[in-house]
Amino acid sequence: MRQSLKKILVGAVCFSVIFVVAVAGYMLAGWNLLDAIYMVVITVFGVGFGEIGPMNPPLRIFTIFVIVAGYTAVVYIVGGFLQMVAEGELNKALGARRMTREIAQLSGHIIICGFGRIGQILARKLVDAKIPFVVIDNNPDRIAAAEARGYLVHLGNASDEVILDSVGIDRARALATVLPDDAINVFITLTARNLNADLIILARGEFPTTEKKLRQAGADHVVLPAEIGAFRMSQIITHPASLNFLEESDGRRSINELLAQIDLQIDELLIPPGSTLIGTSIGTIEVRGHGTFLIVALRRADGSTIIHPSREVFLHEGDTVIVMGHRGDIPQFAAEYALKRQMQYRGARHRRR
Repeated sequence: MRQSLKKILVGAVCFSVIFVVAVAGYMLAGWNLLDAIYMVVITVFGVGFGEIGPMNPPLRIFTIFVIVAGYTAVVYIVGGFLQMVAEGELNKALGARRMTREIAQLSGHIIICGFGRIGQILARKLVDAKIPFVVIDNNPDRIAAAEARGYLVHLGNASDEVILDSVGIDRARALATVLPDDAINVFITLTARNLNADLIILARGEFPTTEKKLRQAGADHVVLPAEIGAFRMSQIITHPASLNFLEESDGRRSINELLAQIDLQIDELLIPPGSTLIGTSIGTIEVRGHGTFLIVALRRADGSTIIHPSREVFLHEGDTVIVMGHRGDIPQFAAEYALKRQMQYRGARHRRR
């Protein structure tokens, strides 16, 4: 792009010099200013009206120079413009191709439907957590803004099956539909659930009455921003001291970071195939852990979650045990029983026992 701009600038400067020299040459031959300018214009741009004054042999030679030099400068400028257009289109095509290739290589990623205020905040949090994601929006300006931040994007309607297929919904881990229109969020949820039965779907709801519809459409989690805002305000009023503690460092600390201050953390332990813990009970894990951690939840392989499971609940392959304990004890226990640790909690359909 810079080279094409430089070419246009050089051509414009050369044309200006040639124009001034040509006008001066005709004036030296005895022509007035207006006739000299007119002659240069019809000569350079090939209008072909013919000479408007006497043309002796030296002046004819000078006119040939004006034609060749003027044409060369004009062609140079036009070439710069064409190069600029071609480079822009080429870069656009290459960028789209690169974007498509990178999206095709994604697996276990997050799909964000809508790049409004909530979508932008969610994208920033996923970047901080180093979790891959794709943004879908039907607004070109919002897509351009997301692309300018280096995000993978796709312009289109997120309720369209073709669009969802193109961003790898069959390989995605979760989909978050955060549009301000409840009806569209319901339709996107329904479409996404039909395309991927194992997908974790998080849906935004503007009205409490929409939550039931979103869950019926297949949403695992429904977030009501207005309800969350009201709850937060009530907490500020009723529990100001506790909230100040949790919002230490301007509210940018995660729960794990706060727990780390007292040498605790929340962790996930996945029960892999062949684990010696398959078929054992929650009570057995607590005994083998020698009381160094507390089991706060159990996420089954089918996505359901048991909050504070009883000691008689048995473990199966693919279950995830969510524990809280000392930072040094949990990794030691996981290594001893060959468990896979995952530092982020992913709840789903909850039921209490």
